Amino acid sequence: MTRSVWRALLIWLAAMALGLGLLWNTRFSADVSFFLPSNPTAEQSVMVDQLREGAVSRLLMVAIAGGDAAQRADASRALRASLAGNEAFATVQNGEAEAMDATRDFLLAHRYLLSTAVTPERFSVEGLRSAVNNSIDLLSSSAGLLFKPFLARDPTGELVELVSGLGGGVQPNEMEGVWASRDGERAMLLVQTHALGSDTDGQSAAVELIRERFAQATQQPGMAGLTMEMSGPGLFAVRARATIQEEVARLSIMSTVIIAVLLGFVYRRARLMLLTLVPVLSGTLAAIVTVGLVHGTVFGITVGFGAALIGEAVDYAIYYFVQSGRMGTVSWREQYWPTIRLGVLTSLLGFGALLFSGFPGLAQLGLYAISGVVTAALVTRYLLPHLAGPGVHLADGARQGRLLRPLVAHASGLRWPLLVVVLVAGVYLAQHRNDLWYPNLSALSTVTEAEGELDARLRADLGAPDARYMAVITAPDRESALQAAERAGEPLRRLVDQGLIGGFDSPARFLPSEAMQNARRASLPPPDELGARLRIALADAPLSADRLQPFLDDVQAARSAPNLTRKDLDGTGLGLAVDALLLQRPQGWSVLLPLRPAPAAAGADIPVEAVRAALAGSGAIFIDLKGEFDTLYGEYIDEAILLSLAGFLAIVVVLAFVLRSPRRLAGVMLPLVMAVMVVVAGLHACGVRLHLLHLVGVLLTVAVGSNYALFFDRLALGEALDDETLLSIGVASTTTAIGFGVLAISSVPVLQAIGVTVGPGAVLALVLSAAFAVRKPTP
Repeated sequence: MTRSVWRALLIWLAAMALGLGLLWNTRFSADVSFFLPSNPTAEQSVMVDQLREGAVSRLLMVAIAGGDAAQRADASRALRASLAGNEAFATVQNGEAEAMDATRDFLLAHRYLLSTAVTPERFSVEGLRSAVNNSIDLLSSSAGLLFKPFLARDPTGELVELVSGLGGGVQPNEMEGVWASRDGERAMLLVQTHALGSDTDGQSAAVELIRERFAQATQQPGMAGLTMEMSGPGLFAVRARATIQEEVARLSIMSTVIIAVLLGFVYRRARLMLLTLVPVLSGTLAAIVTVGLVHGTVFGITVGFGAALIGEAVDYAIYYFVQSGRMGTVSWREQYWPTIRLGVLTSLLGFGALLFSGFPGLAQLGLYAISGVVTAALVTRYLLPHLAGPGVHLADGARQGRLLRPLVAHASGLRWPLLVVVLVAGVYLAQHRNDLWYPNLSALSTVTEAEGELDARLRADLGAPDARYMAVITAPDRESALQAAERAGEPLRRLVDQGLIGGFDSPARFLPSEAMQNARRASLPPPDELGARLRIALADAPLSADRLQPFLDDVQAARSAPNLTRKDLDGTGLGLAVDALLLQRPQGWSVLLPLRPAPAAAGADIPVEAVRAALAGSGAIFIDLKGEFDTLYGEYIDEAILLSLAGFLAIVVVLAFVLRSPRRLAGVMLPLVMAVMVVVAGLHACGVRLHLLHLVGVLLTVAVGSNYALFFDRLALGEALDDETLLSIGVASTTTAIGFGVLAISSVPVLQAIGVTVGPGAVLALVLSAAFAVRKPTP
């Protein structure tokens, strides 16, 4: 090899080594950030926080089936015992009474600072008479048996009020002393991880640990027939990552093998095959590293999209090796490189529109595509000829290309049939314009229907929260935040009393503000005064005031006790509940008040307007997370349409400037528009409702198809397309269709949407470009 060849090779190897070094330190992710806005509104910020860090995102629901109720209960106890002390889990609950002891004891000790019923009226003569009589009546119920031992200490029933609020008003069924499903066929556990919902590694470790400990528990005699089901956001994230990783590997291998077989049939030379990999590997590595450097994290779906770009990156090497066969490198650069360069530019304009998206996933796809295409094209132009050396080209390109000439020669005869197809597609789209789009983001989810049904069933069995509705408050400090939560809680309690909502959660339930604790302490009378009132209130009651000395002692202790702090909640399980609802942010504190629908609410909905009216003036913002998702998705669709139009317009403007002929411009652009119409109509006719990534696929179809249309534009200048050029266009369009088309069989909706759009779109763009190419009249 010459010195220039060695220099080129060393430069490329050095660049690849640097890229591999950067790749080693690149962070990859498969979390929900791909679907979240980069600059969210206040309401969307809450949604983002809940998905990444919220308590619901850390819940794992576990169901044990098989055997009899006693066996399932034993397995539930064994599993809880093995998980409860593990640092991976914040709480593990299965309804066992002893699991509630620490929390119950804490609530009992601090009930007078925690109970919302503690007011001066509560400890008046009438208030004491009413509260004690209610407690006596409670003793006759099954629930009263649990509180009978505490009657002398808590005759006013503060502990009952506090404990009843622990489950949010929704308690699972119970069999054999543990939680059970509604039909009694499964034992139920609710696990909350320390790992955030966005920490897929942590969630994966927690899921595997649960499976491992269950397997150990079922090794005990009599438990061999038990099975376990699990669901929750963390498990969905783990499965999504595994699915994406598997799909990326599988589709990359598949497209590479198919393209390699095709190129092997065309090239029939191993050296050409290996050299073709140079632009592909260079583009792929540059794309991943660039995205990692700019965004800090590379989404797994972005890498999956890279499997499709293999088909386009290989095009440039195909153009060079096939087209330079007779004319040599210098002539190829002079005659064909300008057309290829213009095609690269149109691709960049199409992909570049995605860079301006507020949807991080789209921005990454755009940057990945631009980096990969530019690198592959530049490597082909400036490096590949040096590495290949003189005389390394496709020897029989003309012979193979000659087979395509009849197809191109007769392509114009397809104009009328194709126009009919396009017209039908246009009419179809006009008739179905109102139902083309899938209405929400769930279309992009990797959660299967079966997984969704299991999640809903387990959630219903456990009464686990879904946190769809919530009120949100922001404040400069923790004390102000807690006071605001208490103010917002007053109108919400009135809605509960009216039966409009089923209940709500608040961090102030277990960590009242300093002001509220001081006010409740001030409501407690001195022992002598309280004793006198108590004797009057119980004069005719079956419970003697003389038996309630422990009550007087506890009230006196509460009068002199210090205020509760967050640290006091450690070890009770209540600290995590408070931390999930009281969040410190760089700009201050946020309070979340999740709302539950009334038990009889249709569709688990709540009266939105009534809640908003109740919260008016409290400083709380009401949020419907599902509504926010739907609004966000609508914004993405609108934004993507505008960006696609902007990218399309940019392509038109550049081509108009370069081609300088309305007729030639129409010959290039109209086939692309027609291809898009046919593909979109075809997908919808096949029962596919379009979503965001189909729209991206439409943009990519225009960007990719313009490369082929520009070659046929040479006919408008009176230039003949030689056999090598026809072969290069045919092979390049086939590899592109393969690269994108394999995504159509993906189980990941995002990748599948791009595949079913761009794969057939690239082929249609080629056929339509050949059929409607403007040809210079023969003199």
